[in-house]
Amino acid sequence: MGGVIGFVSKQDCVMDLFFGTDYHSHLGTKRGGMCILQEEGFNRTIHNIENSPFRSKFESDIEEMKGNMGIGVISDGDPQPLTVYSRQGDYAIATVGRINNKREIVKDLLKDRPSQFMSMSGGGINNTELIAALISTGRDIVDGIRVAQAKVDGSVTILVLTDAGLYAARDKYGRTPLIIGKKDGAYAAASESFAFINVGYKYERELGPAEIAFLTADSIETVVEPQEGMRICAFLWTYFGYTTSIYEGRNVELMRNRNGELLAEKDEDLDVDYVAGVPDSGIAHALGYANKSRIPYARPLIKYTPTWPRSFMPQNQKARTLIAKMKLVPVFQIIKGKKFVLIDDSIVRGTQLSETVSYLTENGAEEIHVRSACPPIMYGCKFLNFARSVSDLELITRRVICELEKIDKDDISDEMLAEYADSKSQKHAAMVEEIRKGLKFDSLRFQELENIIEAVGVDKCKLCTYCWNGKE
Repeated sequence: MGGVIGFVSKQDCVMDLFFGTDYHSHLGTKRGGMCILQEEGFNRTIHNIENSPFRSKFESDIEEMKGNMGIGVISDGDPQPLTVYSRQGDYAIATVGRINNKREIVKDLLKDRPSQFMSMSGGGINNTELIAALISTGRDIVDGIRVAQAKVDGSVTILVLTDAGLYAARDKYGRTPLIIGKKDGAYAAASESFAFINVGYKYERELGPAEIAFLTADSIETVVEPQEGMRICAFLWTYFGYTTSIYEGRNVELMRNRNGELLAEKDEDLDVDYVAGVPDSGIAHALGYANKSRIPYARPLIKYTPTWPRSFMPQNQKARTLIAKMKLVPVFQIIKGKKFVLIDDSIVRGTQLSETVSYLTENGAEEIHVRSACPPIMYGCKFLNFARSVSDLELITRRVICELEKIDKDDISDEMLAEYADSKSQKHAAMVEEIRKGLKFDSLRFQELENIIEAVGVDKCKLCTYCWNGKE
């Protein structure tokens, strides 16, 4: 997915930017970048963070940085921030989002005016460079941002740093958050609200969908008012968001606790010894489940954090499975001869969760009853560039539906998916049972969509639930 953060201050903000960017590391695994505006111009640094934490890559860089304004980004995609020289002036830019119509935008830009793009390895074009090209077509930076928001199919949240201040623009439908923080003599904008707390900032407010704000060290001004429609990703609370984060006024940890409670209400007769959560994002759901059910909470598997401080996951599935196992160390004295209800944030392919359950049974667990903290994922996300985004066929739900219906993947219709997504239908029950058997769980149940919405506590008309029911 990725995350961005920016600061405008009367004091040097390099350390604030360093720690604030690092606090977004859970949102991306490929690259990190920072850019500071110094007297002589922009000082930018970008590193690959696939094999080591953000801090270790940037600690030496910050010694050469000094300035009162800067932006940072953690990315699951292209290198950024970028620095731009255009008719709107010099600026640095960072983005979060997904562009589904990149080819069409590039074609239009090349047709209408003299232009060119840097070609990256594999021949692709940097998404952030493309957004900068769209901005350059506007009358000014604000108009250019509005052009980008309007033309992108998908989503794009943007930070643009100029010598006058920072433009912060949330994506058109508010699918990704953008939060404002404040302290004396400084303002900040970030994807994650907690990212500026420990550097002295207090939560000020969240930008609305398509809202564009201009930040200086003294003030924040809305230069484009927010639009009415919002479709923020509900999966942020279930999995992607950090537990201390707040989106639309709703804390992630509290949502997951409540979600676990609602899961427990449907399991009144489950006979187990312990409740456990798959580290890390399943833990808060499991705590809520344990508190409601009065079944003791235990940690049969402990994540080894000294050398696995961040969510490094290679693209190769075999390597992903091995790394997932290597992160978890069993506690034999808790596992042996015990029955568990094991809660994970979601089931995507099912591969890693199946390996985790097998690991527990191999180490002496008697029964493992799996509960997914969200409904079955029926569609790959087409709005956000999630690290866990997969093709539709990779989803375990799609594979099972093909098997049950004895059809090819191309023959699955939206009407068929809706029937399987309906938690009260016989086809849903058959799909869940087939998944359970294939992954070798003693029982399996998914959270219902209505309970997710209740746990989030945001009007359902403002939530995107596309991955679960295909509704945008």
